[in-house]
Amino acid sequence: MPPVTWYLYVSAALFCIGLFGMMTRRNAIALLMSIELMLNAANINLVAFSGYLTEHTLVGQVFALFVITIAAAEAAVGLAIVINVYRTVQHINADEINIMKW
Repeated sequence: MPPVTWYLYVSAALFCIGLFGMMTRRNAIALLMSIELMLNAANINLVAFSGYLTEHTLVGQVFALFVITIAAAEAAVGLAIVINVYRTVQHINADEINIMKW
């Protein structure tokens, strides 16, 4: 069994890639994909720490399923908002979208 640090390195790398994507991308779909990467990094941490507990419980896997459910709902709602914004302003550049401001 590989050490837990390997999983943590992969998780940190995924989280950093997602954070970099959130800070540099302006496309709304790319922002949603970056959020998904960060949530998957959290899932890797949850499952890795759950596997290395002395008593074998499924707490980490259960929390990971909750995070996957939240990620699916976020993707569905986010894509619905992006489609409606595209129909209104004909682009999905996050810097130029201000139709929700009053």
